[in-house]
Amino acid sequence: MSLLQVNRLVVEFPTRSGMLRALDEVSFEIAPGEILGVVGESGAGKSLTGAAIIGLLEPPGRITGGEVRLEGQRIDQLGHEAMRHIRGRKIGAIFQDPLTSLNPLYTIGRQLIETIRTHLPVGEADARRRAIGLLQDTGIPGAEQRIDHYPHQFSGGMRQRVVIALALAAEPKLIVADEPTTALDVSIQAQIIQLLKKVCKDRGAAVMLVTHDMGVIAETCDRVAVMYAGRVVEIGPVHEVIHQPAHPYTSGLMAAIPDMTRDRERLDQIDGAMPRLNAIPSGCAYNPRCPRRFDRCVVERPELLDAGATRAACWLHDAHGRHDHNLQGTAA
Repeated sequence: MSLLQVNRLVVEFPTRSGMLRALDEVSFEIAPGEILGVVGESGAGKSLTGAAIIGLLEPPGRITGGEVRLEGQRIDQLGHEAMRHIRGRKIGAIFQDPLTSLNPLYTIGRQLIETIRTHLPVGEADARRRAIGLLQDTGIPGAEQRIDHYPHQFSGGMRQRVVIALALAAEPKLIVADEPTTALDVSIQAQIIQLLKKVCKDRGAAVMLVTHDMGVIAETCDRVAVMYAGRVVEIGPVHEVIHQPAHPYTSGLMAAIPDMTRDRERLDQIDGAMPRLNAIPSGCAYNPRCPRRFDRCVVERPELLDAGATRAACWLHDAHGRHDHNLQGTAA
């Protein structure tokens, strides 16, 4: 049974020239104890998907289609107050910059204790004990003393641990982590990744990990969803997606990663750029940049199709239309 189900989620932004569709029928599921990575270039819709799930879309953006279900309950239509309760109790959020998640005027202990007491039926002393335990679990040394310190007294890596402790305070079933390691140096990144994996394993929480770093995905995730121009273009087990990508965009992302075993002067790159929301091409949105496009790609948009161990939104995997390929072999 899936813990989180996202089904054909559509997010749009009204503008003077009409509605701009930022998420276009995004679908995926996450099981308890599973880490799903969501990856893609800037502007692909990764963070927007996370924000839509946790009810923190920036106005005027709004969900205009599809649904989000947590433990079978639909949560995308809930009011602000009901969603705020779910966000603390059942969904924890970890953001890129820990300073945006912490109040600089309160000790971290006060912030943890308030969160625990808001969502769990415990007294002040119990809440403090739990808060110290959370700080210990997230690897903060001297937690008994550090609990009374303010955010500015912690380093960036330690602040991110505090944010993870805060996200775990009410024992949520789902954690949405949006670029949780981007602002940290590599050694601290590795520690935070290990911490997320441990949390998932020990508590059976599902994690949606938004990142643009394929190294983090490979190290952390069970499955990965690759996004492009507001859609999921490939989804499957992380090992398969990395080593046998089925979508040309995923292949391009993989080829752009530096390979220490190969001697070359230049890195591979994907020519062109992610399309703007008001200029998404017809057919497959990736077709202007795709080296394997053919006629059908320009006029007809593919849904996710079975592609071996993964699923990819690419006509190369359409069993019925496979013989009609008029390969151009070059991207425009």
